[in-house]
Amino acid sequence: MNLAALHPNLRVRIAVGFLQRLLDSMVMSFMAIYLAFEYGVAVAGVLVVTVMVLGVVGTLAGGHMSDARGRRRTLLLGETGVCLTFALMAAADSSAWHSPAIVYCGYLVNKFAASFAMPANDAMILDVTTPESRKLVYTINYWSINLALAFGALLGGFLYNGHFTLLLTLAAAGTVAIAAATYFLIAETKPEETEQGETGAAAEPRGSILRDFANGYRLVLQDRAFGRLLVAATLFMSIELQLINYIGVRLARDLPAQDLLSIGSWSVRVDGVEMLGILRAENTVLVVALALVAHVVLRRVPDRVRMYAGAGLFTAGYMVLAVSDTGWLLLVAALVLTVGELMDVPVRQALLADMVPAASRTRYMAVYNLNIRVALVVASLCITIGSVLPPWGMAALYGVFGLVIIWQYHAILTPSAARAELARA
Repeated sequence: MNLAALHPNLRVRIAVGFLQRLLDSMVMSFMAIYLAFEYGVAVAGVLVVTVMVLGVVGTLAGGHMSDARGRRRTLLLGETGVCLTFALMAAADSSAWHSPAIVYCGYLVNKFAASFAMPANDAMILDVTTPESRKLVYTINYWSINLALAFGALLGGFLYNGHFTLLLTLAAAGTVAIAAATYFLIAETKPEETEQGETGAAAEPRGSILRDFANGYRLVLQDRAFGRLLVAATLFMSIELQLINYIGVRLARDLPAQDLLSIGSWSVRVDGVEMLGILRAENTVLVVALALVAHVVLRRVPDRVRMYAGAGLFTAGYMVLAVSDTGWLLLVAALVLTVGELMDVPVRQALLADMVPAASRTRYMAVYNLNIRVALVVASLCITIGSVLPPWGMAALYGVFGLVIIWQYHAILTPSAARAELARA
């Protein structure tokens, strides 16, 4: 399997996904800073939380519409909304207008529109891939996203001060290209059987929009195997976000300045904040450098082994980051956790794809994507918990998270293995 053999929609969505993440990282990473300077830290926090809440609403609404009306229509609505709001934000931030309130309103609608389109994008990838190709596709997509985030943050960092209007204008132009690619190059992929429903739902009279919305998500939440995978994904993301929450605070506060490298009279001396930046850069560089290599090396390793070992290495790496004050040990821990991440993530995404029914794909993906929102809350709470627990206590908490992740994987994989054995008998 290579890129040329992939469905045309998939090649376009991978390229579009790269540009979307690049633009999002260029602009959205700095919106909290913008709001803090304009309105103060306390008010900015409330404004950002409001954006997150509306993003959840957008995700659920987009998931429902994509299953009911199709992926392409949902993508076009969401991407057009993102394009128009970036243009509005650029105009409102210009010297001729300069209205922070309008910039924020544009930001609010922008994140709603982006969240609205996200489940349809995820479902379209499932629609046009096979179980055999999904690990490769998710590996390529994961690699592409990390590369885009790295470049986007770099470009945004250079352009934010003094050139924020230009940054927003570039984002608006980029999203015009994204919407055009969807309109001209993307075909509808919604499975035909979803028109009739997979459980005889078509025979029942249609209710109100809100009733259909609620019933669709009720069925998703009743899927126990999916619920277990959602718990595992949420805890995995909660651990990953520790680097910019509790671990970041601990390193900035407690890590003594030290020589990371010394040659004669020349040395590289770092403090806690600089070490945090190095660790984040190391993780991104390693993912970009090793993702495709890891796919080739690990393709014959059983999924069960990859998921258990990946979760274990990932958790162990973060446990070390929670307690160590030695620069080189922190760097080794970052390498270990990145290897665990590369072992686990593509397989988990492929497992998710296999368990999601075609009739409700975007509803499932909408609920699954909420793991990021919940993980952000858990990671924020860990800062408060870390003010009470010592570092080894936080490491132990991460260990508990890791054990629960592996337990959920075991509960999911064991029944599926048993069913496979029965099918072969």
